[in-house]
Amino acid sequence: MASAPQALPLFYNGLEPLSSQAHANFRARQMVTAPFLVGQHAIPLTVEEFALVQRFMPIVFTTGPDAIPIALMGLNEGVNVFVDASGALTATNLYVPAYIRRYPYMLAKLHPQAEELSLCFDPTTDAIGAFDDGEPLFDNGEPAELVKNVLEFNRMFEEAGARTAAFMKELLELDLLMDGEVTIQPEGAAQPFLYRGFQMVNEEKLTDMRGDQLRKMAKSGMLPLLYAHLMSLSQMREIFQMQLEKGLMPAPELPA
Repeated sequence: MASAPQALPLFYNGLEPLSSQAHANFRARQMVTAPFLVGQHAIPLTVEEFALVQRFMPIVFTTGPDAIPIALMGLNEGVNVFVDASGALTATNLYVPAYIRRYPYMLAKLHPQAEELSLCFDPTTDAIGAFDDGEPLFDNGEPAELVKNVLEFNRMFEEAGARTAAFMKELLELDLLMDGEVTIQPEGAAQPFLYRGFQMVNEEKLTDMRGDQLRKMAKSGMLPLLYAHLMSLSQMREIFQMQLEKGLMPAPELPA
C-alpha cells in the first residue's frame, strides 16, 4: 500500500527518506495524541485486522473499481467519535488500525521507477526531530533499535497490504459487493438518517453460492473475513448513537 512521495496518502503532508547522515541526531518522541485523526472518519484496513476491528467499528468497502476495506470511526465526513479535539483517544481498550499506528513512518518508493521501498517519515510531524529528549533514531551511524522495530512493522504492514489486495481482487471477481445503504430512525426524529456511498457484501449472493465455492473460500480464510465484515455492520448503530450523544449529527437526509 506504499505509494510514491508525489501521491501522498491519507495523514501525510510530506515524505522524507530517513537517512543516517541527514538525521543522525534526530530523536522520536512518543505520540500521546493523534491530531491527524481529528475529523477522519474512514481508515484503510488490512484483512488481518477484520476480526479485531469488527468489535468496535463497521467494516465496509469503498466504491469504484479500486475498492479497499475501511473501518468507519464516524458515519459522516469530518466526524471521528473515538478522539477528542486534540486527537486523544476517548475509548478504552479500543483496537487502533495499523494504518494509524504506522504514522509518521511508511515504506515508499523514492521515485516511480524505483524497485526498492525506503523507510520514510512525514517531516511535518512533531514526533520526530533534533530534540534533546526522546529515543535516538541512529546509534553511531547505524539504525537504533527503534528504527529496526519501525522497519519491521512497516514491512509486515506492506505484506498485509499485498494480502488485502489479493483478497479484494478475488472479492471483485466473485461479484459479491453491492452498494450499501443504511437507514437509522432515532426515536423522536421526524426523518430517518440515510447513509450511502460505500459497498458491502451481498449476503444473499453469498448464501446462494455453490457448496464447493463456499468450501474453497472457507479453506482460504476468505469466508470468515466476509462474515466478520457482515457482523461488523451492527456497529453502524453504535457509532450513530455515539455521534448523537456527542452532538455530531448533521441534518437527516430525506430518502430518495
